[in-house]
Amino acid sequence: MLKLETNIEGKQAQFGFLQNKIKKYGFCLGSYWEYDHGFFDTILYKEDCETIYLRLPFVVIDGMLDSAKAHISFQTPYVIKHVFNCGLDFDESSLLDATGFSQFQNPIDKDGEIINKNKWVHAGEQVVINNVIPYLN
Repeated sequence: MLKLETNIEGKQAQFGFLQNKIKKYGFCLGSYWEYDHGFFDTILYKEDCETIYLRLPFVVIDGMLDSAKAHISFQTPYVIKHVFNCGLDFDESSLLDATGFSQFQNPIDKDGEIINKNKWVHAGEQVVINNVIPYLN
Protein backbone atom coordinates (compact mmCIF):
# COMPACT_ATOMS: atom_id res chain seq x y z
CA MET A 1 0.00 0.00 0.00
CA LEU A 2 1.31 3.42 -0.99
CA LYS A 3 -0.13 6.41 0.87
CA LEU A 4 -0.56 9.53 -1.24
CA GLU A 5 0.21 13.11 -0.30
CA THR A 6 -2.68 15.26 -1.44
CA ASN A 7 -4.76 17.90 0.23
CA ILE A 8 -7.94 15.81 0.06
CA GLU A 9 -7.83 14.89 3.77
CA GLY A 10 -10.70 16.55 5.61
CA LYS A 11 -12.35 17.84 2.44
CA GLN A 12 -16.08 17.20 2.29
CA ALA A 13 -18.78 16.51 -0.28
CA GLN A 14 -22.33 15.29 -0.64
CA PHE A 15 -22.03 11.58 -1.39
CA GLY A 16 -24.51 11.33 -4.30
CA PHE A 17 -23.28 14.48 -6.03
CA LEU A 18 -19.65 13.37 -5.88
CA GLN A 19 -20.40 9.79 -6.88
CA ASN A 20 -22.15 11.04 -10.03
CA LYS A 21 -19.28 13.39 -10.91
CA ILE A 22 -16.38 10.95 -10.47
CA LYS A 23 -17.93 7.86 -12.03
CA LYS A 24 -16.88 9.23 -15.43
CA TYR A 25 -13.29 8.72 -14.24
CA GLY A 26 -13.98 5.07 -13.42
CA PHE A 27 -14.63 5.49 -9.69
CA CYS A 28 -17.15 3.27 -7.96
CA LEU A 29 -18.13 2.70 -4.36
CA GLY A 30 -15.99 -0.09 -2.91
CA SER A 31 -17.94 -3.20 -2.00
CA TYR A 32 -16.96 -3.25 1.67
CA TRP A 33 -18.71 -0.06 2.74
CA GLU A 34 -20.65 0.45 5.96
CA TYR A 35 -23.25 3.09 6.81
CA ASP A 36 -20.62 5.28 8.49
CA HIS A 37 -17.63 4.85 6.14
CA GLY A 38 -16.53 3.58 2.75
CA PHE A 39 -14.21 4.27 -0.14
CA PHE A 40 -14.22 5.06 -3.82
CA ASP A 41 -12.03 2.87 -6.02
CA THR A 42 -10.74 3.24 -9.55
CA ILE A 43 -8.32 1.14 -11.57
CA LEU A 44 -5.00 2.77 -12.45
CA TYR A 45 -3.60 -0.29 -14.23
CA LYS A 46 -4.71 -3.80 -15.09
CA GLU A 47 -2.81 -6.54 -16.87
CA ASP A 48 -3.27 -10.27 -16.67
CA CYS A 49 -3.77 -11.19 -13.00
CA GLU A 50 -2.64 -7.88 -11.47
CA THR A 51 -4.68 -4.76 -10.83
CA ILE A 52 -3.47 -1.51 -9.28
CA TYR A 53 -6.23 0.53 -7.63
CA LEU A 54 -6.50 4.06 -6.35
CA ARG A 55 -8.58 4.00 -3.16
CA LEU A 56 -10.19 7.08 -1.58
CA PRO A 57 -11.37 6.27 1.95
CA PHE A 58 -13.96 8.47 3.63
CA VAL A 59 -16.15 8.71 6.72
CA VAL A 60 -19.78 9.79 6.81
CA ILE A 61 -20.18 12.95 8.87
CA ASP A 62 -23.92 13.45 8.37
CA GLY A 63 -26.55 10.90 7.37
CA MET A 64 -25.95 7.32 6.30
CA LEU A 65 -24.12 6.04 3.27
CA ASP A 66 -27.22 4.48 1.72
CA SER A 67 -28.48 8.03 1.10
CA ALA A 68 -27.28 10.22 -1.75
CA LYS A 69 -27.64 13.19 0.63
CA ALA A 70 -25.08 11.85 3.12
CA HIS A 71 -22.10 14.13 3.70
CA ILE A 72 -18.65 12.57 3.66
CA SER A 73 -15.15 13.64 4.68
CA PHE A 74 -12.05 12.18 3.06
CA GLN A 75 -9.11 10.45 4.69
CA THR A 76 -5.65 9.74 3.22
CA PRO A 77 -5.90 8.11 -0.23
CA TYR A 78 -3.64 5.25 -1.24
CA VAL A 79 -2.66 2.95 -4.09
CA ILE A 80 -2.97 -0.80 -3.63
CA LYS A 81 -2.22 -3.80 -5.83
CA HIS A 82 -4.37 -6.92 -5.95
CA VAL A 83 -3.09 -10.14 -7.48
CA PHE A 84 -5.74 -12.60 -8.65
CA ASN A 85 -5.61 -16.27 -9.51
CA CYS A 86 -5.73 -16.48 -13.30
CA GLY A 87 -6.40 -20.21 -13.41
CA LEU A 88 -9.57 -22.03 -12.45
CA ASP A 89 -10.14 -22.81 -8.80
CA PHE A 90 -11.43 -26.24 -8.01
CA ASP A 91 -14.05 -25.47 -5.40
CA GLU A 92 -17.79 -24.83 -5.27
CA SER A 93 -17.49 -21.45 -7.00
CA SER A 94 -15.29 -22.63 -9.88
CA LEU A 95 -18.19 -23.22 -12.22
CA LEU A 96 -19.57 -19.78 -11.44
CA ASP A 97 -16.21 -18.13 -12.16
CA ALA A 98 -15.69 -20.11 -15.37
CA THR A 99 -19.15 -19.35 -16.72
CA GLY A 100 -19.05 -15.69 -15.75
CA PHE A 101 -21.84 -15.85 -13.18
CA SER A 102 -19.47 -14.88 -10.37
CA GLN A 103 -18.50 -11.28 -11.01
CA PHE A 104 -15.81 -11.00 -8.35
CA GLN A 105 -12.97 -13.24 -7.27
CA ASN A 106 -11.14 -12.82 -3.99
CA PRO A 107 -7.54 -11.73 -4.60
CA ILE A 108 -4.81 -14.16 -3.65
CA ASP A 109 -2.78 -11.14 -2.50
CA LYS A 110 -4.74 -8.04 -1.41
CA ASP A 111 -1.60 -5.97 -0.91
CA GLY A 112 0.85 -7.13 -3.55
CA GLU A 113 4.24 -5.52 -3.97
CA ILE A 114 4.09 -2.51 -6.22
CA ILE A 115 7.04 -2.10 -8.58
CA ASN A 116 8.04 1.45 -9.59
CA LYS A 117 6.39 3.03 -6.53
CA ASN A 118 7.10 6.63 -7.58
CA LYS A 119 5.24 6.11 -10.86
CA TRP A 120 2.07 4.88 -9.11
CA VAL A 121 2.23 7.48 -6.34
CA HIS A 122 2.46 10.23 -8.96
CA ALA A 123 -0.34 8.69 -11.08
CA GLY A 124 -2.64 8.37 -8.06
CA GLU A 125 -1.93 11.89 -6.85
CA GLN A 126 -2.69 13.33 -10.29
CA VAL A 127 -6.04 11.54 -10.47
CA VAL A 128 -7.01 12.87 -7.02
CA ILE A 129 -5.86 16.42 -7.76
CA ASN A 130 -7.35 16.68 -11.26
CA ASN A 131 -10.47 14.51 -11.10
CA VAL A 132 -11.75 14.55 -7.50
CA ILE A 133 -10.64 17.61 -5.55
CA PRO A 134 -12.34 20.09 -7.94
CA TYR A 135 -15.72 18.70 -6.77
CA LEU A 136 -15.04 18.99 -3.02
CA ASN A 137 -15.74 21.71 -0.46
